[in-house]
Amino acid sequence: MDNFVFLAMSGAKENMLEQQLHMNNLANASTTGFRADFAAARSEPVFGEGMPSRVYSMTENPGTDFKSGSMISTGNPLDVAIDGEGFFAVLDKNGFEAYTRAGNFRRTETGMLITGTGLPVLGDGGPVTIPPARKIDITADGTISIVPENSENNTTAVVGRLKLVKPDLNNMIKNESGLLVQNNGQPAEADATVKLVTGMVESSNVNPIGEMVNMISLSRQYEMQVKLMKKAEEMDRSSSQLLRLQG
Repeated sequence: MDNFVFLAMSGAKENMLEQQLHMNNLANASTTGFRADFAAARSEPVFGEGMPSRVYSMTENPGTDFKSGSMISTGNPLDVAIDGEGFFAVLDKNGFEAYTRAGNFRRTETGMLITGTGLPVLGDGGPVTIPPARKIDITADGTISIVPENSENNTTAVVGRLKLVKPDLNNMIKNESGLLVQNNGQPAEADATVKLVTGMVESSNVNPIGEMVNMISLSRQYEMQVKLMKKAEEMDRSSSQLLRLQG
């Protein structure tokens, strides 16, 4: 009986955890450059004294969906999207290098180039800083050029180049901030083959309908697990009544 209850209880718990993953995907359906997470469940024996006769469910995140989202035209010269594979390099909240597909950049009052969520964007020499300018251009290879405010003849000047990387996707995982990093913890090398499209951003690759279907399915699975636990309780009560009658 306890095996029955344990299995149903662990199944209900893992259904709730997987629901959270799909809810996070759905909540980011309109987040620029977001990559959806996969979920999978497997059975795992409970080891201890005696034979591992009990089994519990375990929800895992086996990876991230790296397929591209659709391109959205904005006309903003600081909005850039990656054409094909590759990532922008940024600094996460802990000061470590991480990677994102979100190219909705903006310039702070001090001239630092940051993402829509406020993360510093990295160039070949560190965080990118753009001086006051009348015009800012980002070319397909990530080179940033400006027409300075004090320029009298519209002379352009190159102020930096975005760090664009294309690491092996099999070695990429999401960190606690939801950014992508290499699983060995090392920064990726810049890759000159990554190309950009200016004036556009990439949408999330989340399929809202698919996420809703998964959430409905998980909700029904959770209800089934709860019914199993109630059934186990009824069976236990019936067994106790039979024992009292026999006594």
